[in-house]
Amino acid sequence: MIERILTVGGFTLLSRVTGFIRDIILAAVLGAGPVADAFFVALRLPNHFRAIFAEGAFNAAFVPAYARICEQGGAARGGLFADRIFTLLLASQIVLLAVALLFTPLVIDVLAPGFANDPGRYGLAVDLTRITFPYLLLVTLVTLYGGILNSLQRFAAAAAAPILLNLSMIMALALAAFFPTAGHAAAWGVLIAGVLEVLLVGADAARQGVLPRLARPRLDLEMKLFLKRFAPATVGSAETQIALFADTIIASFLAAGAVSALYYADRLNQLPIGVIGIAAGTVLLPEMARRITAGDEAGAKHAQNRAVELTLLLSVPCVVAFLLVPELIMRALFGRGAFTVENAAAAGATLAAYAIGLLPFVLMRSATVTFFARGDTMTPVKALFVAVVVNVALKVLLMDRYAQVGLAFATSIGAWVNLTLLLWLAKRAGHLAIDTRLRQSASKLAAAGLALAAVLWLCAGPVAHLFDTWHRLRDVATLAVLTLIGGCLYGGIVLALFGGSWLKAFRARAQKP
Repeated sequence: MIERILTVGGFTLLSRVTGFIRDIILAAVLGAGPVADAFFVALRLPNHFRAIFAEGAFNAAFVPAYARICEQGGAARGGLFADRIFTLLLASQIVLLAVALLFTPLVIDVLAPGFANDPGRYGLAVDLTRITFPYLLLVTLVTLYGGILNSLQRFAAAAAAPILLNLSMIMALALAAFFPTAGHAAAWGVLIAGVLEVLLVGADAARQGVLPRLARPRLDLEMKLFLKRFAPATVGSAETQIALFADTIIASFLAAGAVSALYYADRLNQLPIGVIGIAAGTVLLPEMARRITAGDEAGAKHAQNRAVELTLLLSVPCVVAFLLVPELIMRALFGRGAFTVENAAAAGATLAAYAIGLLPFVLMRSATVTFFARGDTMTPVKALFVAVVVNVALKVLLMDRYAQVGLAFATSIGAWVNLTLLLWLAKRAGHLAIDTRLRQSASKLAAAGLALAAVLWLCAGPVAHLFDTWHRLRDVATLAVLTLIGGCLYGGIVLALFGGSWLKAFRARAQKP
């Protein structure tokens, strides 16, 4: 299982690296002004619906159901189930796309009401949304194909698909001179990427003989069970997106650049969430579902503990860096072209606020899997509902004084509330058993993180002073040296505290205790 997490994490890391290159180009071409704000609203809209109906709710309901049907009824029965789900999914997405294209101005009025006072941003947001929204239909098909492949323990194609989004946008931005605005170029890059992703993941599904086809939907017992689990999962995903909608709505009333600052900070924050948290959850869901179906509860809990252990190991350095040197990171990565020092300061402060909730963000996927793998999609909704209420209430309270930084901080507090409730509910239901090894590992990793924070705090000033005479590459060089110092220190402390045998365990599959 750990090998598969590292496979998914590796492709996700490559996706994030190409994503950073994309964002560096976006920052240089678009900056953090009105055109950037309009594009990020247009990009966020299909992403909201994708998170609600596709990646979040769909995977939670489909993967355990498909794995169970294939395990109990064979591949043919599982294939028929996938065909019916494909038909239902395709029809619903076509209807949603038609409605969105017809009523795009109304959607922008709801999503970014502050744009109504700025005709330029408003009109551009409407135009760009009509280009990007079809991406939702395409990426929904990618999610279905990926869910089927994940159930077969094939993770590479689905994990690699987002790389195509980054490459497509980079190529489109390189040709921005041929479009009305750079925002139009980026939007068309998004749409083209959706087509490429469908071809990549669909081809892998076809090679495995599991590419779904159109089939008459039938409301049999399996479909009823899927819909019963899909409904609360959709509500849960929608609650998460409500908080993100709130970010966009509130930020649209703030000064130009607030939406962009949230975007750039969230992109960095999503690096460990995607590479570590989502990768672990993606692999852990079919792994735990398979073990639970086979009656191996102890093995399922052991797999979950090892996934959490690996998640903590890789997340701690990110939390420390984002809290201590966020503005330096923003300047080094994006500080060129239209992205100013002031933009970097705003985005850096927002990143630090997001970092407060980074640990619960990366752990939440592994925590919710313990419910999803057992077919329970309702319990996470209860925890998420409370977290969203806290999140949105804090946003309203903090927006006037702290602008987008207050929005990010509220998101972090909501994440802590969500994770705490998930762990408490899992423990109460008997689904969670934190073993001695995980407790000891968490304590040691906390000590390593504190040592790393102390060294970064002491070294940041002197290292920056070394490159005072450098101009163009001063921030890049400073960040590179601090990364080298921090990486060597953290790795050395981990080796000293755990020993080589503990790390070697991650090179093999997790074994049942």
